[in-house]
Amino acid sequence: MTVITWYLVVGGLLVLLAVAGSVLKRLPLSVAMVYLAAGVLVGPAVLGLLYVDPVDQSGVLERITEVAVVVALFSAGLKLRPPLTDPRWRVPLRLATVSMTVTVGLIAAVGMLGMGLSPGAAILLGGVLAPTDPVLASDVQVERPTDRDRLRFSLTGEAGLNDGTAFPFVMLGLGLLGVREIGAWGWRWLAMDVLWAIAGGLAVGSAMGMAVGRFILYLRSEHREAVGLDDFLGLGLIALSYGAALFLQVYGFLAVFAAGLALRRIERTRTGADEPPQDIRLSSQAEDVVEVATDPTRAPAYMAQAVLAFSEQLERIGTVAVVVLLGGMLSQTYLTSDAFWFAPLLFLVIRPLSVYVGLMGADVTPTRRRLISWFGIRGIGSVYYLAYAIEHDLPREVSEQLAALMLAVVVTSVVVHGVSVTPLMNRYTLAAQEERDGHEPG
Repeated sequence: MTVITWYLVVGGLLVLLAVAGSVLKRLPLSVAMVYLAAGVLVGPAVLGLLYVDPVDQSGVLERITEVAVVVALFSAGLKLRPPLTDPRWRVPLRLATVSMTVTVGLIAAVGMLGMGLSPGAAILLGGVLAPTDPVLASDVQVERPTDRDRLRFSLTGEAGLNDGTAFPFVMLGLGLLGVREIGAWGWRWLAMDVLWAIAGGLAVGSAMGMAVGRFILYLRSEHREAVGLDDFLGLGLIALSYGAALFLQVYGFLAVFAAGLALRRIERTRTGADEPPQDIRLSSQAEDVVEVATDPTRAPAYMAQAVLAFSEQLERIGTVAVVVLLGGMLSQTYLTSDAFWFAPLLFLVIRPLSVYVGLMGADVTPTRRRLISWFGIRGIGSVYYLAYAIEHDLPREVSEQLAALMLAVVVTSVVVHGVSVTPLMNRYTLAAQEERDGHEPG
């Protein structure tokens, strides 16, 4: 595919989406479906202008998807305003731990019994496909920090947390395949890949977010310095958190998510209100930006909203790039018979069962429980985990088999969840309104 063709395809796609964006919100379609269709059009299935092999080009895929997921996780953290002591966090925590573990176990069992995978490959498959996606799930996540909807909060929190909690299972699978040291009886895996890497990732991200956020606010409110270029502030905090986590060999995905949460926590505690000012960005257009950004009462909300706005723009760009590449991966090379029954099994049986187990006894209405079970969207995170595993010397035969299953699951998720998200979420919004009016949604 030539550079000229790339410019034409990407430019035309972006203009099309800019024009038709409001129309798509009313149709049973998602923007990810449009990106995927564009990738299929230029891919080997139609025009043959683009072909991306998930095994041979895993290094490039790892870097591109890594950036997309990191930015999405940071944005997700910034959108979640309730403190960690809020009861709303109980559901996403259960989903990211109990449901995650059950999902990995069920996928591994299916892989060994139904596809003849070794225990290591089966657990690796579970780690790759268990996490829900923070990139493609934007239509069911919180739309802004003031969004109090419990369903959207649960799905956003789950996607932010489980991209980190899936990593231990990826590491365990690689260890059982002999390409990573896990120690006798798995002691090293438990100590380093579970306890240290999870706790360390959360601690590093929180510390970075708090330190950078407080330092910038100090310079602005006390010295009227460091004003403007909030885009660089967001990028810098993402890079610092992720880089420090990798240096300490802890999970960078959890670190950037925690950094977003920490930056939002500063805004929440310093604003001293249940809700942040709604018009802070609008007022900054009419007033001197310096006055808004350095005002002690408005500076925290201004900083958080400015960083979030830029991060969301980066997230959209990353989604375009990765999903178009995903369409370019589709070919008969990675079309297997297992894909036809495994993807439906994952979405219709394994995901609902794992949610049921994870939320046993939780205060969740039947409607929300059913929607949480259905919107277990798989996407860019799964592409990253597989590319990461391949780059760490995963045997080629296993790589090709897992790549076929990963592509089938992610593409199926883009299509079926994309078709269902608008009607289901519209119906849920009406039911939630009835609940607020004193009626229990069905």
